[in-house]
Amino acid sequence: MPAAALLSPHLDDLGVRLHEGGATVRVWSGSAETVDLVVCDDSDLDWVTDTVPLERGVGGVWEATTGLLRPGSRYALRVAGSPAAGNTFNPQTLLLDPYSRGIVGGGFGDWRSAVVDEGFDWGGVGKPRVPLDRTVLYEGHVKGLSKRHPDVPPALHGTYAGLAHPAMIEHFRALGITTIELLPIHAFASEPRLHQLGLANYWGYNTLNFFSPHAAYATEAARREGPAAVLREVKGMVKLLHEAGLEVVLDVVYNHTAEEGIGGPRSSLRGIDNRHYYRQQAEGAYIDVTGCGNSLNTATDATARLVLDSMRYWANEVQVDGFRLDLAATLGRDGNHVFTPEHPLLRAIVDDPALADVKKIAEPWDVGMGGWQTGNFGAGWHEWNDRYRDRVRNFWLSDVDYARRASTAPVGIGGFATRLAGSSNTFCEERGPLASINFVTAHDGFTLRDLVSYDVKHNLGNGEQNRDGADTNRSFNHGAEGPTTDERVLATRRKAMRNLLGTLLLSAGIPMLTAGDEFGRTQRGNNNAYCHDSALTWVDWDLGPWQRDLLAHTQRLIALRHQNPALRPIRFARLGEVTPSASVMEWFDENGETMSGVRWTDPAHRTLQYVAASTPETEQFNRILLIVHGVERPIDVTLPAVAGVSRYVALWSSAEDRPQEAEVVHAPGTIVPVAPTSMQLFRAE
Repeated sequence: MPAAALLSPHLDDLGVRLHEGGATVRVWSGSAETVDLVVCDDSDLDWVTDTVPLERGVGGVWEATTGLLRPGSRYALRVAGSPAAGNTFNPQTLLLDPYSRGIVGGGFGDWRSAVVDEGFDWGGVGKPRVPLDRTVLYEGHVKGLSKRHPDVPPALHGTYAGLAHPAMIEHFRALGITTIELLPIHAFASEPRLHQLGLANYWGYNTLNFFSPHAAYATEAARREGPAAVLREVKGMVKLLHEAGLEVVLDVVYNHTAEEGIGGPRSSLRGIDNRHYYRQQAEGAYIDVTGCGNSLNTATDATARLVLDSMRYWANEVQVDGFRLDLAATLGRDGNHVFTPEHPLLRAIVDDPALADVKKIAEPWDVGMGGWQTGNFGAGWHEWNDRYRDRVRNFWLSDVDYARRASTAPVGIGGFATRLAGSSNTFCEERGPLASINFVTAHDGFTLRDLVSYDVKHNLGNGEQNRDGADTNRSFNHGAEGPTTDERVLATRRKAMRNLLGTLLLSAGIPMLTAGDEFGRTQRGNNNAYCHDSALTWVDWDLGPWQRDLLAHTQRLIALRHQNPALRPIRFARLGEVTPSASVMEWFDENGETMSGVRWTDPAHRTLQYVAASTPETEQFNRILLIVHGVERPIDVTLPAVAGVSRYVALWSSAEDRPQEAEVVHAPGTIVPVAPTSMQLFRAE
């Protein structure tokens, strides 16, 4: 499929387009023999009031113009075709329009598309357009963030409006994050299996429609009024967050749908053109590279265009600031189901003028053959860096656990330093350190607090006998599994959290903080809480003293990141050259001497001093010193002599429960004590 096919005019304006006197309906199905528009009663969705046949046009697009549709109309599609291999037509099933802007109804077979008035007054509020090097991502759930917040009115708890309430905005701004990355808000459904277990899909990675917002996250008043009011509430949320200078990035699931495997629910694409929308063998067996029963076939132009059009809609009509594409490797698989970074869809997303100002973040893997593609998405993409996550967890947690049992850690500090400096071994010079989305935790997996409190997962509540969720977590409970009253264990856990947060927020790249980690939220050891819409997953805002201390550390670290451009280089420095907007890095051991080759790899030497000097284009020159000590014994460190540096001003240490207030000044050559497994940050002047 050439990239030009995605922009072919015959695929323009799919869905319903209102105009004077009615609407034009356009639906793509390359395999159908008949397509009908079914108009439903506004109050009784099972009552069909009219049926309008669509005529087949160029390239498999079916079209009709009718006066039966208006804002608020409910409708569906009825599609019929031959029983050839790969086809699964059932003309008795009423289907959702893939391009519908709203959905009504309450279950598989009961949903209907809705015609939506998209009008909204933005009041001149534009996108914040936060520069990449200043971006701090904050991954959270629309419902979970505000559901338990005491200062959000109960009527707004767990809603789009609640997320943009002044109490929430106050927290976001005080924390210092710039960009809220929301778990899926496309309309989604819970799997029938979860219903049978009395559970629900909480995360939302089970999409029904790529254009309609999830109505359950709207206020009761908006839901009663209908899909247009739900959309207005979403836009209102975006507008208020933008007014506060905060960006909105959506986690989008274009790799599979809620229709599951063959024999699963039928709601839209499977009934419209199963053969072309889903990856499959010649005889019709699905090729599932997502682990969710089906995989969208973006090797076909109509499917790829569906994805592109959805992104355009949300970026322009709803004014969101970016996307995190779930299992993005699936989108880059060609007609032979092999990943290629030059896939027409991946390049079109980067090159499309309608998406020019949005952040494009890939989860660079799926579960199929050749699915792990970290570092391979090419210019214009930013990628979740699982190599960063694993190395940082190893250094501060599993290596320390190993050293307790074997007297020394399994590896030295070299690999950790590479991640700290921007992962140049993963992302090429052309892409630079900002291609890396650095994270230690995310929605899937342990929370930060659980990462330092549990050695193993505790997922029995998920109904799968603890089989689900990752078994390799690189976590460390520090001497007790889960809750404990042992103050020594608790103090060590708190310091481990500070080390992990310090590493995340002081590393080159774009950091992503998971909501609640700033004050140590727990899910009681569940590392796959996708099916719990309950207090287990909702953020608890009732903080204890140690949580308020941890929050203060997180705020301090984010502020230091904003204040020190040496911590956030845009480019990798070239050896022997002055590279604009890069950071020139020097590495020293605990004696203040240049790191030798053996020191990088020797497991007995896990201490380094890292000096980074900015080469600014728009900001003032800045230089910092970061000390990292990865051994559970204290050490004396000699501050290095660096040309142009006459003093080091202490800014932050992970060793204390409360962030330090006074700035302590040291001269080069001063010997400073460093606590076991800790970090210290200085400004070098």
